Order: sequence, then C-alpha cells, then structure tokens
Amino acid sequence: MIIALLTLLAAGIVKGAIGSGVPVIVVPVLTMLYDVKLAIAVLIAPNLLSNALQVWQYRHHLLPLRFLAAFSISGGLGIILGTWGLVVLSPTLLSLGVAAAIVLYLAVKLAKRKVALPFSTAERIVLPVGLLAGVLQGAAGMSAPASVTFLNAMQLERRVFIGSISVFFVAITCVQIPALLSAEILTLERTLYSVIALLIILAAMPIGAQLGQRLPHRWFDNLIMLLLAGIAVKIIVDAVR
Repeated sequence: MIIALLTLLAAGIVKGAIGSGVPVIVVPVLTMLYDVKLAIAVLIAPNLLSNALQVWQYRHHLLPLRFLAAFSISGGLGIILGTWGLVVLSPTLLSLGVAAAIVLYLAVKLAKRKVALPFSTAERIVLPVGLLAGVLQGAAGMSAPASVTFLNAMQLERRVFIGSISVFFVAITCVQIPALLSAEILTLERTLYSVIALLIILAAMPIGAQLGQRLPHRWFDNLIMLLLAGIAVKIIVDAVR
C-alpha cells in the first residue's frame, strides 16, 4: 500500500513537471504489485478528469474535427477489443503485455528520431493507429507507445499536441468506463480507489510544477525510463518463473 501511495505521488509530481507520465508510471508499478485489471481501473478517474481539463484549456488549439473523430472512434473500438482481452487472457499474459508496452515505449524514447509525418500521411493511417492505441490502452493500460508517438511524429505545436491527445484520451476513457463496468472490472471499491488516486495526483502536481521550473525535463524523463526498465525486467522474470 505504501509503495502504491508513493507511486501515485511520484506520478503527480511528474505530471506537474512535464505535463504527462501518469499511466506510464502507475500502470507498471500497480501491475507488478497487484494486477493489470486493478491498475487500469484505478486510473479511470485521473485519466478522465485531468484530460478533460486539458481539452477545455486547449479547446482553441486542436487538430481538425474529422481527424480527431476518426482517431477517437477507432481508439474506442480498440478499447473494446483490449477489454475483451483483459477478460479472457491469463494474468501472466496480461502482465507480459504490460512489459511489452513498456519495452516498445522505451524503444521509441531511445531511438530519438524526429521523423516528420505529413498530415496527409497521418490521415491515411489514423484508423489503424487509433485502433492499436485503443487495444494497448484496453489490455495494458498504456496507449502512449502508439498514440503519443503518432502525434509526436506529426511535430505539432505544443498546444495543439496537448489538446488533441487529451481529446483522444477523454474519448477512449468514456468508452472504457462502460466496457470495464460490463466486464465487472470497475467495481465500486475500485472506483473509490480511483477517486483517491485522483486526489493524490492532484495534490502532488503543484510540487512537480515547482520542480519543473528548476530542473531540466530530461532528468524526469531519464528517471522514468530507468524505473520502467527495472519494472519490465521484474514482470518478465516473474512471468517466466
């Protein structure tokens, strides 16, 4: 319980400092401590509220509605597929799925390649990318390897990126809630945990905002990557045993 609390505090500090990182930190740690289902359920309230606030804040700086609708709808379909996997797959396979998502995320971060993705090309691949991101979010609780990487490759202006990715996160979370309820994964007890997690993260964000003004963002980035690498190794070793 103490480790889970410290993880939520750390996630709030990182989000306050660099504006993202909550699922990337919380899901792997809670998966290692408990299981994927609990990890995904606990982040429902933080994902929905924090991103809804950012949608409102950056509502005048969004990608075209048609593009966001295609991205979000395909992501919603992916959520349904991923949640189905969450129900039928074994805990070991689900944990390995989280480890695979971590490895993919780290590989993208380490590549450090600034590939310019033209909007015309992004329009052609938005549906499969959105579907993949939704599946990753539904089954492993981490869509970042697909969703964040995709929009980053478009080299969007910061406000457009934050507003647009927040629209996607809100949309897929709205699909994820009834999917988890129907699968009896989002229980009343886990909903309470989710609200508590939201309060902890919100309380820690101002601390991160202060640190973010004093420390380079790459320090937080490198710390997260080291943490994730260790967690991925631990999950894989436990699954293989």
